Amino acid sequence: MRLGLTLIDPIAPLRRAVLRPIRAAFGVDRFPEEQYTLPVGDPGLFGPDSVTWRIHADAAMLIGGVSAVILQTLHPLAMAGVAEHSEWRQRPFQRLSRTSSFVTATTYGSTPVAEGIIAIVRAVHTRVVGFAPDGRPYRADDPALLRWIHVAEVSSFLNAHRRYSLLPVTPADQDRYYDEVRVVAEKLGATDLPRSRTEVAAYFDAVRPELVAGPQARETVEYLRIPPFHDRTLQVAYQVIMQAAIGLLPNWSRDMLGLNAEPLRELATTRVATNALLNVMRIAGGTPPAVAQARDRCRPGP
Repeated sequence: MRLGLTLIDPIAPLRRAVLRPIRAAFGVDRFPEEQYTLPVGDPGLFGPDSVTWRIHADAAMLIGGVSAVILQTLHPLAMAGVAEHSEWRQRPFQRLSRTSSFVTATTYGSTPVAEGIIAIVRAVHTRVVGFAPDGRPYRADDPALLRWIHVAEVSSFLNAHRRYSLLPVTPADQDRYYDEVRVVAEKLGATDLPRSRTEVAAYFDAVRPELVAGPQARETVEYLRIPPFHDRTLQVAYQVIMQAAIGLLPNWSRDMLGLNAEPLRELATTRVATNALLNVMRIAGGTPPAVAQARDRCRPGP
């Protein structure tokens, strides 16, 4: 007689409590064109051997993405576009979810998928026009504005990886990352993009006189700090993510936004809590589905 055995998944409670709700929050607005299986053999814009694949696969991207959104608010023209052309107050996760979809698809999707989604975003940008509160006109397809969005985003991704990844990339690969990822921003219409850590630092020094922590920026950041969940566990997880994201910001940007971190407390609490949360996500989630599918697509045939 054969005994029936019930296999118990020891990490199922972790998935239910943390991973699934977080994934659901970042799945509210995805590009329908997002897919990672076809055409077989197409490596996409980067390929499995790129530094970009390695950095974008880690759970630390969640912290980097939130930090990027906070940093981007400091450009008054970028902030005006978000305030006037998105429903971020009604659906706070929509923008993060859409950005996550774009980054994942352009990183791991095939070349036709990546370029198709880039074309969709370019078309949307042509309609995002208006005037900032100070009277200056803005256009989302302005190469200089696209440069700001790109640099703020990828520098935040890399900062999160350096601080929270289990295996951070080398300094040489950090420069390689900046050189690789500019291809997406260039296809969107950005120009004069920095290609190394030195050039990124120089760019921030040059752009800082244009940055302002105006009312729109401060209101957005304060709104983002409010947990959008009723569940206590998710509220705690969200606060950990938010504090970690603030801790990644350059010191000058925290000063502008009035978000001065306490270094000792951050080391003692936020970093420990963030590492614990990210490790739960890594254990419970395993290899992200997009990464697994993209690897299979790129794997040499028989």
